[in-house]
Amino acid sequence: MQATRLTLMCHARTVAQKLACFPTNEPLEMDWQSAKGSRCRQFKGTPRLLCGPERRTRQTAELFGGDVEIVAALADCDFGRWKGTSIDDLQTSEPQMLQAWLNDPTSAPHGGESVSQLGERVAAWLSTLEATPGHIVAITHPFVIRAALMQVLQGAAFNQIDVEPLSAIELRFNGRWRLRLMGTEPEGAR
Repeated sequence: MQATRLTLMCHARTVAQKLACFPTNEPLEMDWQSAKGSRCRQFKGTPRLLCGPERRTRQTAELFGGDVEIVAALADCDFGRWKGTSIDDLQTSEPQMLQAWLNDPTSAPHGGESVSQLGERVAAWLSTLEATPGHIVAITHPFVIRAALMQVLQGAAFNQIDVEPLSAIELRFNGRWRLRLMGTEPEGAR
């Protein structure tokens, strides 16, 4: 049986990331239109290309190809009323609520989705891929990638993982999910 190969890639940088703000539906910081298709040869063959519904993930996906499937399960965490707010502002205006959210994965003081709820959503999506052999590239968000890692590694270190723009991890399913750390050699050179 052929394994499911899932490359999770973070969208390119946005102004919200640069300013340490909770995201809105903001565009990429870069001129993505002039770079459309510029990374389409990054992967050997033609992987199935998925992305979250937000503008930043769709724009990033267009760097890798034009045939993109939008998947609701890849949407960013719903940060409720904190959307667009900086972490610094929350440390001043709602320090106890911010700390509760950081310490308790079931907490959602912003009125949106808790980290636990996000984890459940991502786990359900991962289970739908288990019978899908081949290579899938999913352009998504740091929180979704962190949630996927927690599911695969069965861990609780969600807040100890940093996911940089355009970084990628690879997961493989062949009876169970495994994290695969990729080398720096270009894929086609193997």
